[in-house]
Amino acid sequence: MTRTWRDAAVALAVVAAALGCSAEDSTKQPGVSATAEADAVVVEFRIANGTVSPVNARRDAKVGQPIDLVVDSDSEDELHVHATPEYTFVVRPGAGQRFRFTVEVPGRVEVELHHAHKTVATVVVRP
Repeated sequence: MTRTWRDAAVALAVVAAALGCSAEDSTKQPGVSATAEADAVVVEFRIANGTVSPVNARRDAKVGQPIDLVVDSDSEDELHVHATPEYTFVVRPGAGQRFRFTVEVPGRVEVELHHAHKTVATVVVRP
């Protein structure tokens, strides 16, 4: 039976390598299935010429559900996610930057741009 488990582990590693899984791939989270990708709550916004759009988007999520922030920006800033646990993401100039997080405690979660002093989203997280 030991050989069967070892063979299965080797086969799984070969499949993962063939699919291009890598610890350095920041767009995918380890262990996140295609279903989890489809179930993610997405908040898209843009920072351009000192303006943030939209401001204070409203979204609903469940505890543990992935939340993706997708940002197009022409300047640097920091995103602060006021949740449990808290998160901070560095925004750089560029398009399609994606930041993923989950929330473990229900409640209102504000996502703020630190330097722009704007709330880009409020996510109501339910049990």
